[in-house]
Amino acid sequence: MLTLILIGLVGGFVTAISPCVLPVLPVVFLSGGVSSTPGEPGPARRSRPYAVMAGLVVSFSLITLFGTLVLGALPLPKDIIRWVGLAVLLLLGAAMMFPAVQDLLERPFARVGQRQVGARSGFLLGLALGAVYVPCAGPVLAAITVAGATQRIGAETVALAVAFAVGTAIPLLFFALAGRRIAERVRAFRKRQRRVRFVAGLTFVVLAFGLTFNLTDVLQRSVPDYTARVNKAIAGADLGDVLGTGGNGELGRCASLASTELADCGPAPEVSGIQQWLNTPDGAPVTKKSLAGKVVLVDFWAYSCINCHRAIEHVNAWHEKYASQGLVVLGVHSPEYAFEHEPRNVRAGAERLGIKYPIALDNEFTTWDDFGNNAWPTEYLIDAQGRVRHVAVGEGNYADRESLIRQLLADARPGAQLPPATDVPDDTPTVRLTPEIGLGAGRTYALANGSLSEGTHRFTYPSQLVPGQFALDGTWDVGRESLTSGRNAGIKLNFFARDVHLNVGGSGTVTATVDGKTTTHTVSGAPNIYRLVTGNEPREGVVTVTLSPGLSAYSFTFG
Repeated sequence: MLTLILIGLVGGFVTAISPCVLPVLPVVFLSGGVSSTPGEPGPARRSRPYAVMAGLVVSFSLITLFGTLVLGALPLPKDIIRWVGLAVLLLLGAAMMFPAVQDLLERPFARVGQRQVGARSGFLLGLALGAVYVPCAGPVLAAITVAGATQRIGAETVALAVAFAVGTAIPLLFFALAGRRIAERVRAFRKRQRRVRFVAGLTFVVLAFGLTFNLTDVLQRSVPDYTARVNKAIAGADLGDVLGTGGNGELGRCASLASTELADCGPAPEVSGIQQWLNTPDGAPVTKKSLAGKVVLVDFWAYSCINCHRAIEHVNAWHEKYASQGLVVLGVHSPEYAFEHEPRNVRAGAERLGIKYPIALDNEFTTWDDFGNNAWPTEYLIDAQGRVRHVAVGEGNYADRESLIRQLLADARPGAQLPPATDVPDDTPTVRLTPEIGLGAGRTYALANGSLSEGTHRFTYPSQLVPGQFALDGTWDVGRESLTSGRNAGIKLNFFARDVHLNVGGSGTVTATVDGKTTTHTVSGAPNIYRLVTGNEPREGVVTVTLSPGLSAYSFTFG
């Protein structure tokens, strides 16, 4: 337990000094030095930084532990907690800027002393910061969130969550205390309280709008992640095993190594609980007996995952090159979207990607859980004795992976001559791109003109669009996972990427205009990824997309 608490403290501390905390630092700094209540007594001002951090610790812990459980039981949007936090931040900022708003908010507490009001407002600010700060996640917070989502909350999970929240609060408290000290020492802060309060309130409002419209992504993307190495080390602490969410502990440890050498990760789990097999004779399952003495590559993928698309180019090449040498590739399709549960859709997606090797439809995530998997794509390399020798999470390093495949093939068939290695270009992005944008009511955070709720709605493009945002125009039928185009339906997207893809299905046409050039794409059948923008280097740009009526758009992805 003590080790777990130490990991939580370190993980929280590292998260609080990582680039993703930069947008909230001005608010934390000002929260310690500027009172939210005019005439607030000295003791209340001095305790305010601690009240803010106490609120942050409470909201951080409760949201990560119970947020998913509570929202899963209620008919509420999954991002409601974040929106409430942003609203509170905006309201507190307005109260500091305008005395009339301050009086209105404090009226219910007229019988409470100023010291109590000041403490409560500081605690409320901390609650709001905790709510909007939760998406700034590292490996520790990810482990806590999974435990909460799978209802595996025990003493270890609670201890880790509280330790993480306290670790996060420590460096932030330093900034808040520094702000208080400057406010007490600098004469301008003491003499111009009205102006200082206005600037502080404006800072709160700017942060709220910046987080709402993802403006903070520009700042975060421009700063290198100087904590990545520490987070990588923390990720190897096997937190999933300790919290009961890790599935196969040995495989998890191998995945965290990110090694370019073979290791012994333990016996390979069976591929089981499969709904249907594709690309096998008469749909027959691939049995453990048929794999005896073979080198096996198990690839977890989803057919509308753009990261999987890039990786599958290499997996296809390995299958074609080494199938005759004793390599068996098994694609385990674990769905991300509801439409990916449909076998006909997976079959069509596999055909478009040119996949010839067997595919197991793991709709119930049985094999996913047995392997302890947690990402698309992930590859497990198994030797001829049935032991996992390497785990590769995500894209990249394909030459190293192929070298390991060749080593195992040579070990399985000593003296056999292997063909030359494959030569497939590695298109893995090397800079931070616009993250995937879901387009359904339950999947998006990046809409610029309004919010999404299920039903038919009319939209009009806004006058401005910031990086990472999209806007809608015309009539749309909004569902949980997708948007279905109606009359004069259009999407405008501000992106930073080389390539822009739209996951869309139905029958009709999609036109995309960027830099004055328009391309038209014919859409037919199950949802598929269509490349709307192609470039040589990542860049900022705006693409305008027009969809004929009846098409269902699920997400934008980037390369």
